[in-house]
Amino acid sequence: MVAIVLAGAVINCVLGLADLYGFRSGIYDLVIFDQGVRGYANLTGPLSDVKGNWETPGVPFSLLGDHFSPILALVAPLYLLHDGPETLIVAQAVLFALAVVPLWTFTRRALGVSAAYFFGIAYVISWPIAEAVIFDFHEYAFVPLLTALVFERIQAGKVAHALISSGALLAVKEDIGILVAGLGVGFVLTREHRKPGLALLCGGLLQTYLATQVVIPAFGGGAGRYWYYSALGDTLSEAVIRILSHPGDALHVLVTPGTKVWTVLLLIGPLLCLSLFSPYVLASISVLALRMLATDQGAAGWWGTGFHYNSAVVMALVCAAVDGLARLRRRVRHPIFRLSGRYAPQALMVAMMATVPFFPFANLFSPAWYRTPARAPAAEAAMAAIPDGVLVEAANTLGPHISPRTRVVAWAAKTAARPQRAPWVLADLIAKQPHFPSIDAQATDVADLVVRGYRKVFSSDGYVVLCAPVACADPGPRRSPLRSGPPTETSGKPPSCNLRHGKWPPRLRPTARAPARQGPRSARTPSLGRADDPVGSCPKPDHATEQLRRDRSHTV
Repeated sequence: MVAIVLAGAVINCVLGLADLYGFRSGIYDLVIFDQGVRGYANLTGPLSDVKGNWETPGVPFSLLGDHFSPILALVAPLYLLHDGPETLIVAQAVLFALAVVPLWTFTRRALGVSAAYFFGIAYVISWPIAEAVIFDFHEYAFVPLLTALVFERIQAGKVAHALISSGALLAVKEDIGILVAGLGVGFVLTREHRKPGLALLCGGLLQTYLATQVVIPAFGGGAGRYWYYSALGDTLSEAVIRILSHPGDALHVLVTPGTKVWTVLLLIGPLLCLSLFSPYVLASISVLALRMLATDQGAAGWWGTGFHYNSAVVMALVCAAVDGLARLRRRVRHPIFRLSGRYAPQALMVAMMATVPFFPFANLFSPAWYRTPARAPAAEAAMAAIPDGVLVEAANTLGPHISPRTRVVAWAAKTAARPQRAPWVLADLIAKQPHFPSIDAQATDVADLVVRGYRKVFSSDGYVVLCAPVACADPGPRRSPLRSGPPTETSGKPPSCNLRHGKWPPRLRPTARAPARQGPRSARTPSLGRADDPVGSCPKPDHATEQLRRDRSHTV
């Protein structure tokens, strides 16, 4: 069991960190959680500049007004050890792997030791975990561990412990109340767990109601922020009435588009459909119904296999599969089934392994996954041109790398039309950005900024750094987000001067890491480049310093 846990943690860490260092992680959602958890660590609350910038530039917004996820505060102490998004990625990797411990114990009691190993391995390599690991960090990292604890504690007869674990689950997110309520219904259907089942059912529904209707609005969010069921009704009551009065329409929504059907089949198929033989499958069914009944295009991410959403149900499905197989072994006495039932755990593990080549864990076996992107040096140089502590609109894949020392917001077309912009802009004119309709629109925004008075302090290999006139004249003090002492003043020179003289902030010295999903490696040798229009008067470098800069531009 320990070997499985360690292997799972290492695999998840390698996949997640390679994604970050390969500049494939983005502002959504890694920087959002990085800012929120840093806020908890600083005792200022889970405030995010990324979320707040959509409403008022420079004014952060509480993540509790977006989703009810107070459990994120548990990660905050780790930021005292390392302040950066790497902490979130490693924490998520470990949390996913630790879920093997209660799962292994639960399976050993129900099916035996050998089956426990097979189910543990199947969970570790499951595609929902792979998709969650490669999509930055999310609060769902806590769900598999806490879900397995609920099952294991109920099985052990420790009802109080199970209720505590369920309470922790309710602190993960508002929709997890539906998972807990569905699990409660499953327990109610078993004679020995009816009382705790009723408690889970009532507690889950109450949590979802209070979180969406009371807590989230209290922190500035909207009660209907994620209401994606407009074809069924504008309110919950209208949607319920519509579903009950027109069940055919509801069934049509559940299977349209076909992506919804494929997702469900990929969830239960590798588990040999064993989950369907357990009443505990209602926990997963409740969450899947919540997602698949959505009709608006804004919920398209809920329907497919991508992103992190399926990591919320995978452990409940695996535990239900364990229980389903145990029930079949007790009730079906036919010799053929007894023989096949004996090897069902092995078959289940093999079936899950068969999905690996089609999902992100396959990247672990690809040399290209670890290859240094061609534009890495230019990306590092562009980020080094941004002073500490400033508000900066950043290109998507660069945002996570400067989040620990700046106030990052998304560079987006929506905010580009505003009269007030961030004083610093870190643009990418080669890679299509998620918040712009096209690369041409990105170039247009950069040109408009220049017309508005912004000055280029760096431009190389498609990366452009611009600053407002006031910001260029006074880059401002450098700061350390987790230190309470006064900030350290800069030398007063424009950041481009330090860059040209080969002086790099310690956190951003050029390394072999770098950016990009886009295209194959360029055949040409990238260079660090220099500022097209350096701000202020930079002292002339001596011969040795200038030679060092040239050497770096050709060797990094």
